[in-house]
Formats: sequence, C-alpha cells, structure tokens
Amino acid sequence: MHRIPRPRLRGPAAALAAAALLGGVLTGGATAEAAPRSEGRLTDLVNPFIGTQNEGNTYPGASVPFGMVQLSPDTGHNTGYDYGENHIRGFSSVHLSGVGCGLGGDLPTLPTTGDVTETDYAKYAAEFSHDDEKASPGYYRVGLGTGIEAELTATQRTGVQRYTFPATDKANVLLNAGQSLHRTLSSEVEILDNRTVRTAIKGSGFCQDTKAYTVYTVTHFDRPFTTSGTWNGDTVTEGSKKSSATGARNGAWLRFDTTTDRTVEATTALSYVDAEGAALNLRAEGGRSFDRVERAAQRTWEDRLEGVKARGGGDGLRRTFYSSLYRSFLAPNVGSDVDGRYTGWDQKTHRAKGFTYYQNWSLWDTYRTQAQLLSLLAPHESRDMALSVLRIDAESGWLPKWGYGTVETNIMTGDPVTPFLTNAYQQGLLKGYEEEAYRALKKNADGVPPADSAPVGREANTEYLKDGFAPYVKGRPHAKPGDSDYDHGASATLEYALSDGMLAEMARDLGHDADAARYESRAQNYRKIFDPSTGFFRSRDASGAFTGPADPAQSEGFHEGTSWQYQWMVPQDIPGMVGLIGGKDAANRRLDSFFAYDKLLADPAKTAREVWVNGPYAYYNADKYNPQNEPDLIAPYAYLSTGQPWKTTDVVHAALTLFTNGPTGMTGNDDLGTMSAWMVLSSIGVFPVQPGTDTWGLSTPAFERVDITLDRRYYPRGSLTVSAPGASDTDRYIQSARLDGARQSRTYLTTDDIRSARSLSFTVGGSPSAWGTSPEDAPPALG
Repeated sequence: MHRIPRPRLRGPAAALAAAALLGGVLTGGATAEAAPRSEGRLTDLVNPFIGTQNEGNTYPGASVPFGMVQLSPDTGHNTGYDYGENHIRGFSSVHLSGVGCGLGGDLPTLPTTGDVTETDYAKYAAEFSHDDEKASPGYYRVGLGTGIEAELTATQRTGVQRYTFPATDKANVLLNAGQSLHRTLSSEVEILDNRTVRTAIKGSGFCQDTKAYTVYTVTHFDRPFTTSGTWNGDTVTEGSKKSSATGARNGAWLRFDTTTDRTVEATTALSYVDAEGAALNLRAEGGRSFDRVERAAQRTWEDRLEGVKARGGGDGLRRTFYSSLYRSFLAPNVGSDVDGRYTGWDQKTHRAKGFTYYQNWSLWDTYRTQAQLLSLLAPHESRDMALSVLRIDAESGWLPKWGYGTVETNIMTGDPVTPFLTNAYQQGLLKGYEEEAYRALKKNADGVPPADSAPVGREANTEYLKDGFAPYVKGRPHAKPGDSDYDHGASATLEYALSDGMLAEMARDLGHDADAARYESRAQNYRKIFDPSTGFFRSRDASGAFTGPADPAQSEGFHEGTSWQYQWMVPQDIPGMVGLIGGKDAANRRLDSFFAYDKLLADPAKTAREVWVNGPYAYYNADKYNPQNEPDLIAPYAYLSTGQPWKTTDVVHAALTLFTNGPTGMTGNDDLGTMSAWMVLSSIGVFPVQPGTDTWGLSTPAFERVDITLDRRYYPRGSLTVSAPGASDTDRYIQSARLDGARQSRTYLTTDDIRSARSLSFTVGGSPSAWGTSPEDAPPALG
C-alpha cells in the first residue's frame, strides 16, 4: 500500500539484518524476546517483534483478535514503533499493523518520576533497551531507563497498564491528548475524580489530510492519585482539572506515592461514539486486575491459534508461521461499543443489531490474501466485517476504498471493495444480504460517487465505461484528498477489469444475466492496455495513445509497481493473458525470467534476497518479482495455468525464506495482515488464486501436516487436514494429490470442495512430475 520511504539500513544495522536470514534468530541479546516459553503453547511461538524494523511497520504491544485497542509503545517512527530506536514516547491505544503512513497513536501514556516540566513527548521520552523488553500475544513488558517497569495487556475495548515504580512520592503518569501519530486537530482532557480521567481527541490524516474523526477515552486507576494537573502548550498547571487545545500540546498528569506500594494499574477504554460509550466499555470490560486480563488475553490468542495446528518444519518456520497467523488476526477492528452503537461514515450514531460493527479497511491490500484466510478461519467475524462494509454504503452512500475509523481516506487505487465483497459472497458469508450487496456493488461498478461526497470510488469510471480503459493523466489535480486513479491509469484499468470479472460471477449466480454478460465483457478490458509492440501492458493517455516509456521496467501509470509486476494480475483470465504473450512456452519463459528461475533453483534464499526486488519501497524500475508489495503476490501461482505447477512450489518456497524470526523478518509493510496471510496460506499450500471467487490454488505445503479447525456453521465437516508426508527442501514436488481419498489432478480446489472434504493429501518427491500439467487441471478462466 501507499508508503513513506525512510532511510535504508547501513553499516552494523545492515549486518544484523543479514544475520536473520532463513528463519534465524539474532543472537547475543540483539533481538527482543518473546515471553518465556512453556511447553506446548502456540502463543510461545509468536514473536511480536517480527516486522518492527526495516518498514514492516508492525507493533509489539498488546491486543486481542480484532480488538478496538492496540496498546503499544511509540518510539518516534511515523507508524509507532521502530526496533532501531531506543526511546519510548508513550504507550498509545491505537495502532494498525503494517500500515505505510502514520495514523493512530492516540493518548500516549508514560510513567515518569520527579517534577513534570516537559510537555513534548519527544523530549520527555524514556530510554529503554531490548535486553529488558519482552512481548507475547496480549502482553508487553519493558524496563525503562528511569527505573520504572511498564506492562501492557488488553481486552477488546480497553487497554490495561501496570507500572512498577521505584520508591518515591513523585511517581507520575502522563496522559498526552495533544500528540499522536496522525495530525491532532483538537483535544480535551478532564480529571473527573482522584482515579479517573476523560479525554476527547479529534484527529485527521492518513498519508494526507482526511475528514476528522474523534476518539473518546476514559482512564481509571486502581488507586487514588495524591495530586494532579494538566498542561497546555508549554504550561504545566498543578491542580487544574480541565484543559482543551486546538493544534497544540495538551494533557493531564497524575501523581502517586509509591514509597510503600510501588505498583499502579490503569485501564483505558475507547469509544468512537462518545464519552458515554467509553464509560460503558470501561464498565463492561474493566474492573479486573492486570493479571486476570493478561491471562484472559493469552487464552483468547491460544484458542485462536489452535485453529491451525502445523506439524513438521523446523523451529524457525513454525515461529514465523504462527507469528504470521497472529498478525493475520489483528485487523479489521471492532468499531462498535458494548451497547452496539457506532459512528457511521455519515458521522451519525447507529446501532449494530445482530452483528458486530468493524472498521479499518486496507482493502487494496487485504482483498488478495487476508480476506480469504479470515473467511476460512474466522468466518463469523468475516461475515460481520462484510456487513459492516455494507453499512458504510447504506449510511454514506458509497462503498469504501481505504477506511480508517469513521472516515474514508481514498488511499490506493482501483476497485478493491468488489473482490472483497464477492469473496464474502462466494464463501457463503452474505446469506440473506446477497441482493443488498449486489446493488451496492453494481452502483459502484457502473458509476462514480457524487462530487460533494468523500469517496472517489472508481474515479476514472466515466472514461473506462466509454473507452475500456482508465487514462493516465500525468499531473492532473486531485479532485478529492487521497490517491487518484488517473495517476495510475494502467494499473487502475487492470484493477477495474479484475473486479468486473468477479462481479460477473456474482451477477450470474444471482440471476442477473444481462449484467453478468456486461461485466464479463468488461473483464476483458485488460486487453485494451496491452501494447503488442512491447508485449506488455502500458498506459494510455486520454486520447487513447500509449504513453510513457516503452520499457516495461520503467513504466509509468502503475501504482507501486511496473508492467513486469502487474502482468499477471488478470486472475479472471490467465489463459487469455497467456495467449496475448504468445502461448504457454512464451509465458513460461517470461515467468522464468521474472523469477530468475535458474538462479532460484541453484540458491533459493539468495535469489529471493539479492535478485528479486529487495526493499520495502522499491516499487519501480525493476523487471523482477517483488515479494515486498501486493501487485504481484499472485504471480507465483501463474505457473498453475502454464502447465508447470511445480515451479509454483519452487517460487513460493523461496519466498517463504524471506519471513524470518527477527525484527527485519517481514516482506515490506504487513498492510493489516496481507503479507502475513500470504505466508500462512502459502505455507499450508492452499492459496486464493482468483481473489473474489471460490478458487484456491494448490502448491506443496511447507509442513508435513496441517490440521485446520473450521466453523461448522459455515463448513459442515468442521475440519480439514492438509498433509504432505516427507515434505522437505529436497522432496517438495507434488507427485499426486487426493481429496478425501479420491484422485485430485486439478491444481485448484473450490470452497465447496473444502466444505465437503476432510483431507487433502499430497505425495511428494524429489523431482517434478506430470501432476497438474494437463490443460484441464489449471484454474479455469471466469465465465
């Protein structure tokens, strides 16, 4: 997704990163620890520090699956925590895992001692060392250089902190309402009594200014403070009970006497509705000791992770797998209060009835991998997420593109909401809401939002519907905040056509045959930007002429990628794309060049690190695979359609070496679990090769056996076992496959196959076989 470049690692930092290759762990105290291991707990395999360096932009703090609260330290990085930094500015309540721009970071809270004189958290930040820092799912602990120990845990709507101070009569807790990771427009703080503080924080921004949203908090301490005050700007006022500020520093400080009792616990509840909502959330989920909350959070995570039991594989693979599975469950996030109220995108209060309302939609990323993984492992939550997206349309008038909290940001391009919702439909999650979803999708596919509304939708739809492509218009002023499809006309065309193909399938299923034929025809619009003179996709300008460099590695008009990397993003019609290139032989030669296949066979890990695109923001000027970003995540599975499915396994297993058990162990920004979900699905050997449909491509699992527990409400058999006895780095090629004992020659399954089967078993060997090589074995083109 959209990202802000930062300096690359050099010198000793680069050497440390290199030491983490192939699942290794940085030694000699260089890596913060996961919590101490007790035998048999899957949570002990999770390392929350993975991705906290080199722009993975994950966070190590405490949360529960899909929780409203993500309580985590902020070190000065624009998205929160950077492993390379050594000062903590505060423990704030809102973070999104793996985003590329600053947002959240609301109410950074920090324990201090002595007089309160500084009001800028960059100046009063506390030094810390990774040698005295630990994390596990639902828990974080750090020793600060001030001699204070801080511990964090969470419930769904509250964050709980426990501070152990030195013996002093000036133990302080600073609640900073005026600084965050986004732009804080205004803030209010109010000390209600000698245990309770309330705030309202109005913020804006994600990669640029957005409509404003407000988060309300209430913090309750387990013991009374002895004195308190507020600050406004540079002025600290003891005894003050209220303070408000516009665009300025603002906060409250509370003082405790810890000469005898050295611990202070605080519970902070959030609401995106109002102060009453925060109070209700606190009443419902607060009131328990830190230890009880931490144990409950750990049990919740253990239950979630136990839904996938992997056997075989080395310790490094198991740790990266379960860490990826953990990150896949961090978002979207609960947006409704315990009474069901939530703030809709019309900025009015609504009440969710019969479902939980969710928010935070990185759809350009998640529609490719994470949405499908959640439909398997968390289908009930996925249903509620899909219904939440439909409520956005009902309340604001249009479907979302990239939503944060209660507002549209318009970050990224194309039409990602269509495959997100058609996936929910194809997985059986929209029962009773099929026509409502279809109406919203049809409106989105056939029009553009009103000029006075926030969303851009398919911004270039007028030209696309008329000419069959979205034009690339260099330097065109943006009509609304956010990214513009006109800046990325070629990739927007591919995204629109993909979505048309997925919508055609849904329309046909629902009996809208005329619509289905129309969308099916539009799904072929990828052909409109294919330049026969180069053999690649290329941008067209408003007149229809090809524009920009002819070199597909130097291409303009592609969002965060090149024509080389976008060439396989036609999952609705890979056979048609193969035909444009010149047939299967030509397609395989191009794929082999793209993946540097000969080098990959000789040294998979080195090729992945040194030949493929290597860098979280290295989007352009490349003719090789970029496993660091979304546009070509599907590309390794193109071999399933070219008669050489064993090469999918070769490429996928090489890419898996990029996920390691250290701070640099992520491939680019995690983008709310997108990259993590890619790792999980590819390790299991079942991957959504046509995102937005019910088609799952197959490759050799990274484990000998994976037992998946499925929700019987959606998957009547209740489980699926994927096995590949003897699978290893050398014996990785599928010789045959069986589904519930029946021969499976196809290189793909459907969701109905998964619903009806209990086992998918592979026989593997040391050399490629004829399995899956017949034309009828390939995933079919849609329509």
